[in-house]
Amino acid sequence: MEYTHLSEFRIRDGELSLWTPALSSPDAWYDDERPLASVHAQYLGFLDPDDPRPGRGRWIGTVFEMDAPLDQRAWARTLELWHDRHEGFRTTVAPTRDGDYHRVTTAPGTVRVTAAVVPDLVDGELINEFLCETLELRLSPLTWPHLLVATVAHDTDDFTVLVGADHSVLDAYSQAVLILELRTLYCAVTTGGEIRDSATFGSPADYAAIERAAAEELTPDSPAVAVWREFLGAPGSPMPRFAAGQVAELAGEHAQPSLSRTLLTLEELEEVEDVLDRIKHRLSVTVFAALATASREVFGDDRFRTVMPIATRPDLTWLESMGWFVNVVPVDITLPPGADMSAALDATRAALKRAHVCNDASWGRSLAMVGAMEGPTFGASFLDIRMLPDYELVADLRGRTLRAVSYSTEEVYFWVVRGPDGLYVSTRYPAGLPDPVMDRFLTEFARAMYAVTTIAAPAAAAASTETASAALSAG
Repeated sequence: MEYTHLSEFRIRDGELSLWTPALSSPDAWYDDERPLASVHAQYLGFLDPDDPRPGRGRWIGTVFEMDAPLDQRAWARTLELWHDRHEGFRTTVAPTRDGDYHRVTTAPGTVRVTAAVVPDLVDGELINEFLCETLELRLSPLTWPHLLVATVAHDTDDFTVLVGADHSVLDAYSQAVLILELRTLYCAVTTGGEIRDSATFGSPADYAAIERAAAEELTPDSPAVAVWREFLGAPGSPMPRFAAGQVAELAGEHAQPSLSRTLLTLEELEEVEDVLDRIKHRLSVTVFAALATASREVFGDDRFRTVMPIATRPDLTWLESMGWFVNVVPVDITLPPGADMSAALDATRAALKRAHVCNDASWGRSLAMVGAMEGPTFGASFLDIRMLPDYELVADLRGRTLRAVSYSTEEVYFWVVRGPDGLYVSTRYPAGLPDPVMDRFLTEFARAMYAVTTIAAPAAAAASTETASAALSAG
């Protein structure tokens, strides 16, 4: 599933409707004593309450084509049931007297969803532009609803669905699984089928209470804090940068370039995976080893540091939840001098194992304890999309996960995906980074990945030599 901008998705012509949640009563909100997750609280601390475009650079979402005609009443009911099921969509924040925020929540059955047709707008390209603008203006971390749904009804027996949300109520896993969940719900509503309940739709607020309790137990002597301290270096040191020193300062504000590229075709990837099976290494380790190797080839540094987002759904209770279940861990790889991919894999596996101690430790609290002056600016993640249920059907529905356009002058992120047709990468980077630098990096990244296929060659050659020697001796 490609991770891209909405502007890069072709929306077909049709009738556009916006579906907005609203409370059946303004008194439905109640104060909720459960805390915000650490990442949520930290996120709110960087916001400007007066920002006229609160969704700019922040919203995430999903777009797909529902393989059924649009029934307005049934779709509204589907979205209401969806809000009933997921408490994360029925919770928001309110300011406290000390300038902080606390949680407020509304009960199931209190959310109604209404549609508003956008008149005189049927051209797909113009609809796309309108939606990009609308999501920036209407999605806010501070104002409920934090989620907006749009549909485009076509003159065929299907319709396009866009779900846009503030990051505080949606994460990357939620973005991927919501497609089939909405499809299943809509099918049940239109056919009178059973609406499935499950113990796996756990509340993000319940998770937040667990996460905050664990965060409070961190101390400067905690093993996770020690790993972050080694990653950062001296207190106050800057966070690792991608292509440090090669990003030009540009006047004014510029959207970050975004690109997606196939790293390995399916045939090439299967060659790599065949070797990995024999040498007992995982594809996820290989991705980060190849990133480190490419960094050495392009930037000349044997030490590669980045952060890796990880899912923090602690058990099956939250398997199907909608929410923000993400932590960040440091990846710190030092390649031995002259290391080939075999040595790079060993070094990377050790580095990722070392980072495991940070999995359940709040990254924000850990960084505060080591004296960090800023948050991460360089990140990379890997996902094998085949782990998602019915991933092939998602592709048939033209499913895409979306991110907002970023205007950062420093941030660089890589999303690497193992899909059904190969290995591909999406990235965004500062406008001041020359395109040829990123092009060369991605070329070296792909080359390092495929270099895995040569690892088994020396062993095979040695075995062949031994066989030949034995034959000569026997002769």
